[in-house]
Amino acid sequence: MDPKLLTGTLEMLILDVLARADSYGYELAQTVLIASGERFDLKEGSLYPALHRMQRRKLLRSYWVNTQDRRRRKYYSLTPKGRQVLKTKRNEWTQFSRGIQGVLGQTYVVA
Repeated sequence: MDPKLLTGTLEMLILDVLARADSYGYELAQTVLIASGERFDLKEGSLYPALHRMQRRKLLRSYWVNTQDRRRRKYYSLTPKGRQVLKTKRNEWTQFSRGIQGVLGQTYVVA
């Protein structure tokens, strides 16, 4: 799949996963990978900058959790602003995908 198709949807995917449950980076990436049928493999070079950008925009907040093996994981959760942005993005995506399906689903007759 062309990775450029994912451009602009990364934020929506992150917000959607976090709307379901708080998560840390690796877990978030694995959730997207599995849910997408392994079509979207979020790499560190795009995931973490997106998380940090979204945190600066107050869409996410983060907190640290100590694991049983004495490591610390940075978890992310949605803010109320993040939930509102997700709602808007879902609506935009629905309208966009309906428009694309409308065109792709048509049979054209060339004169």
